[in-house]
Amino acid sequence: MSEVTCLEIFAGAGGLAQGIGRNKVQHKALVEWNKDACKTLRTNYKEEVVYNLDIRDFDFKNFGAVGLVAGGPPCQPFSLGGKHTGNTDQRDMFPYACKAITECTPKAFIFENVKGLLRKSFSSYFSYILLRLTYPEVEMRENFSWVDHLKTLENIHTSGVYSGVKYNVVFRLVDAADYGVPQRRERVILVGIRDDLNVEWSFPSKTHSLESLVWSQFVDNSYWDNHKAITPNLNCYDQRTRSLIHRLKNQSTLFPPELKPWRTIRDQLSQIPEPDKSGSFHQEHVLREGARTYEGHTGSFVDLPSKALKAGDHGVPGGENMLRLEDGSVRYFTTFEAKRIQTFPTDYKIRGSWTGSMRQIGNAVPVELAQVISKSLVDAVWGTSK
Repeated sequence: MSEVTCLEIFAGAGGLAQGIGRNKVQHKALVEWNKDACKTLRTNYKEEVVYNLDIRDFDFKNFGAVGLVAGGPPCQPFSLGGKHTGNTDQRDMFPYACKAITECTPKAFIFENVKGLLRKSFSSYFSYILLRLTYPEVEMRENFSWVDHLKTLENIHTSGVYSGVKYNVVFRLVDAADYGVPQRRERVILVGIRDDLNVEWSFPSKTHSLESLVWSQFVDNSYWDNHKAITPNLNCYDQRTRSLIHRLKNQSTLFPPELKPWRTIRDQLSQIPEPDKSGSFHQEHVLREGARTYEGHTGSFVDLPSKALKAGDHGVPGGENMLRLEDGSVRYFTTFEAKRIQTFPTDYKIRGSWTGSMRQIGNAVPVELAQVISKSLVDAVWGTSK
């Protein structure tokens, strides 16, 4: 396989970069405006590939053609927990993701964003994003709005008259837990492959499931045996999971589900000692007191994948970033634990304050999810290259 180079924009703490890099992809640049995130990137990557600047000031032409463009354009405009302002929000950076494609003409690209991007109220703008990525050389005319540009792109798409660089773009809402990440994290993944390459590709099949986890916990009990743990009260689980537990326990088949069990917090953190205030095990593994539950924010149960870790605008969101044990007690995840839940390597260093570090981690793409999807793409595009 020939060398694959990558330009990553909105790189954050480097979760997507770490996953992509595991497939022998060489990063030419990691572009990120947040200073703490850039400190993290410079600690874990060569300093010369890290660019701490606003994407609006980045000159893509300095890098010429690259094999892969990747990134996670800021998701606040489309977040279910935000103000849902979408394309009218100044934080909407999708136009610059499109610019990266136009300037660098990669063989392929991968972009990640929140589930809220698929909200009905954003459907027209999402269609615009897809067509803008499909026909990157169709520039917006002066004084045009995105709605005007969308009409132009729709005319080109339906007429079939176009001779410029074109990408075949697909997207899917994926749950990281379905690919072995110990976290329920639903994200929209957009993938494009340059049309002239004539490459066929589809998203990797799921490898893990809740059904298999429930089977291992309440049918053959292997989960508790492996962890030398006692089966908890069913009230520790949500109603959906309790219904599945009852169904699988009462069905007659002796054959377990085909996929692997979802990975749980216990699976991922069982070898890590309890945190203390001094961080004696690791400087990122420091106990933070004050965690409290309230309606709708009850923490992540230890024997399920965690809820999606979130960045938050003000401090650390307690409900999403708390561990809940069998007795109902809760505590905040440490930075070290959150990092492992996002499947960063143990020796990957996150720089910044606790709140700043948790914000970086909450914004990251799970490393192992990025690895699975990018491996499939790299194998398809570059594995067949001559």
